Amino acid sequence: MRTILHSDVNNFFASVECTTQPHLKDKPVAVAGNPAKRTGIILAKNELAKSLGVKTGQSIYEAKQYCPELVCLAPHYSVYEEISKKLHQIYLDYTDFVEPLGLDECWLDVTNSLKLLKKDGLQIANEIREKVKKEFGFTVSIGVSFNKIYAKLGSDIKKPDAVTQISKNDYKKIAFPLPLNSIVGIGKKLERKFALMNIKTIQDFCNLKDEIILKLMGKTGLHLKRNLLGSDEDLVHNYFELVPPKSIGNGTTTITDITNREDIEKVIAFLAEKVSSRLIQGNFEAKTISVSLKTNEFEKMRKSKTIAPCFATSVLIKEAMILIDSFFDYSKPIRAIRLRCSNLNKIDKFRQLSFFDEKKEKISLSIDKINEKYGDKVIYQASEKSSFINPKNHVQE
Repeated sequence: MRTILHSDVNNFFASVECTTQPHLKDKPVAVAGNPAKRTGIILAKNELAKSLGVKTGQSIYEAKQYCPELVCLAPHYSVYEEISKKLHQIYLDYTDFVEPLGLDECWLDVTNSLKLLKKDGLQIANEIREKVKKEFGFTVSIGVSFNKIYAKLGSDIKKPDAVTQISKNDYKKIAFPLPLNSIVGIGKKLERKFALMNIKTIQDFCNLKDEIILKLMGKTGLHLKRNLLGSDEDLVHNYFELVPPKSIGNGTTTITDITNREDIEKVIAFLAEKVSSRLIQGNFEAKTISVSLKTNEFEKMRKSKTIAPCFATSVLIKEAMILIDSFFDYSKPIRAIRLRCSNLNKIDKFRQLSFFDEKKEKISLSIDKINEKYGDKVIYQASEKSSFINPKNHVQE
């Protein structure tokens, strides 16, 4: 039987802000967008803010009705990514089988480490918990179980700063009475469908006939049921052999509505630089580019095209603008833009650095190396600097 851990940083974004800015330690803190920039939603909050009624997804205005002294900060994604990578290094001290789930969560398969370390899963989990607290100043909650789904559930059951074990002997006793939405794979839409059938708990779901689950959820539902009944067929992937992402993208909501081509190109340039940097860091080149636009009336438009394999910022800008020109007439005010690259190919880093003689690729590589060494946004392409963008207020996928 395997021993799987699931480590989840408690209130990750807000915790990072509080530990990197010590004066915030005893204050209610939330990471949120700026209302003036139309993204005034609470993304994360610390425990103190949570205890005062602040909830993820609230508007800043609503949150401050519960907690007038709430400190709202813009997200610093580059900092979160850096700390996430450092967390991974702690996990890798125990096993190579570390599989990230977002920036703040990871599964670890420590089965082969138990004999070597002469420790059981609970001991390893508590050791990791203490190491994270000592090194970073924030806490993690860790689930210990025999498969991935129950390890994840264990980390959710008790927070913050806790370890919960769900064993092969007691998983039904612990998990089956819980609400169906306690598990990964059951969203609000599915939860409502099952509620209409009076299926409200994990046990209710597991008692359903396969044909009903198949009709509502397809093969994914049957796979979920097998895991809830004790299957451990889902492997934790080796950290150094992770399946590459299907796509890399960034999007932003603009500070003001934009209508003309020149200003849209400035936003595209900002997003292209971000996407190019992530392609370079992952040693990828893309063969498909997609652009999504959202008007100030929330009308959405999206189009994709195949391109010659590339990762260079200037090429991404050029191809994105050709794509936009093909479907948008610039007559409607735009409030949000997303750029995404897909159909990714892994390329050899050394070939990339040594033998690519294209000037555009060399420029992108040079910019990325300088920013990596001296800090984000030390250098950027000239067309990127736009008054429509708050560089700290964008999302990536």
